Amino acid sequence: MKENVVYNKAVDFSVRIVGLYKFLVENKSEYVMSKQLLRCGTSIGANISESISAESTSDFIHKLAISQKEAEETLYWLLLLFRTDYLTETQYTSMYNDCIEIKKLLSSIALTIKQQPKQNS
Repeated sequence: MKENVVYNKAVDFSVRIVGLYKFLVENKSEYVMSKQLLRCGTSIGANISESISAESTSDFIHKLAISQKEAEETLYWLLLLFRTDYLTETQYTSMYNDCIEIKKLLSSIALTIKQQPKQNS
């Protein structure tokens, strides 16, 4: 089986999101924004995982689109946590860059699939 780079990156990112959530709750006593971040940040990988078992090409693209939306929301919560001094610039930049990388991969995959000629089935 071929290695799924975007899936692996999303799982690694989810692990980092869980760690950041624990840090924010335990060290910063921040519960509301961190919970939002936990939900959308881990949802990226969950939807990529669902896309692997998609029932059709359109279902596959739809799951990737949901992952992209979750990534966009994740970027929002990261920015808000940074601007409200819950994250350092280093923490923010590291998580931001990882999320952007996943988002770019998702966009590239979706674009490639959409550009493929339709198959008769």
